[in-house]
Amino acid sequence: MPALMEAQQFQRLVLAWYRQHGRKDLPWQQDISPYRVWLSEIMLQQTQVTTVIPYFNAFIEAFPKVEDLAAAAIDDVLHLWTGLGYYARARNLHKCAQMVSEQWGGEFPRSVAELQTLPGIGRSTAGAIASIAMGLPAPILDGNVKRVLARLHALEGWPGNSQVQKQLWQISEHYTPARPAKSKNRDFTQVMMDLGATVCKRSKPRCDACPLMESCIAFGQGKPEAYPGKKPKQDKPCKSTQLLMLQNPAGQVLLEQRPDSGIWGGLWSFPELALGQDPADHCLSQQWCTQAPSAEHWNSFRHTFSHYHLDITPVLVQLKPLPRVAEPGHAWVDPADPGQLGLAAPVKKLLQQLAQI
Repeated sequence: MPALMEAQQFQRLVLAWYRQHGRKDLPWQQDISPYRVWLSEIMLQQTQVTTVIPYFNAFIEAFPKVEDLAAAAIDDVLHLWTGLGYYARARNLHKCAQMVSEQWGGEFPRSVAELQTLPGIGRSTAGAIASIAMGLPAPILDGNVKRVLARLHALEGWPGNSQVQKQLWQISEHYTPARPAKSKNRDFTQVMMDLGATVCKRSKPRCDACPLMESCIAFGQGKPEAYPGKKPKQDKPCKSTQLLMLQNPAGQVLLEQRPDSGIWGGLWSFPELALGQDPADHCLSQQWCTQAPSAEHWNSFRHTFSHYHLDITPVLVQLKPLPRVAEPGHAWVDPADPGQLGLAAPVKKLLQQLAQI
């Protein structure tokens, strides 16, 4: 472990900076509650604040309380989440709301340990809810905080490594206020996020604006961007697929709901077909039509997930005569108005293109 600054000195420095420069007008900082803090923290995982704000506002308008979110259909939740990515977050959000509503009487549990028993809530998210909404002493360790602490102590290694992460948690615990104090704990958690997001940025950090500059070892070395260590590079594998845009004579296209697990879990998408297989033959074999349809291959494009690239070839298939009625888990939709369905981002994009034809 590196030599650490005295905790009260650290707190004085960062809290003085927060009073003058910290962010205080974000939507989830108004009418603070465990529900609003939890919702924002889940949305902010691997997502920028500017991206999250309109989604957060839309969710609060649709589901003002945790009970409202719990009672909502999962399709309504996924629809509002469309475009935010990492859709497992939305499914866990819904499950968590139901658990809070049914098992906790609509009130979030008031300890970090109990919060972590809820779906989708890890230690750092639990710490943020406990400290910001409840005023409890609880360390956090999101990406911003990892960067601040790793640079302050020139901590070598990638934070995803278990030993490096353990050290970062120990450092975060050391600097976090130790006693319940509503405004202090709330402000301390917020300032740690703010420093990483607005000053100790991933590239081009604003060291001259940082209250920790004089104590920062990485700054003293003249190489703050060398910390934290980078994730060992791995080439992402590439996969390919065809998305079949099956269109009936009325102009509607067929969507099917994907399984809960796997990519785009629970979202609505076009039927998939392996590359090299014939779309027209597939439609005949699946009895979507009785005559061989025309198939128009569109330009392929790449959609990247966290762990692989997916090369997508959209195929517009005109079905004649009128195809069969959609079975459960399938729906014929108007491309210009698909309704309240959770859509994978590439599917939403393709529907918009179809609507313009």
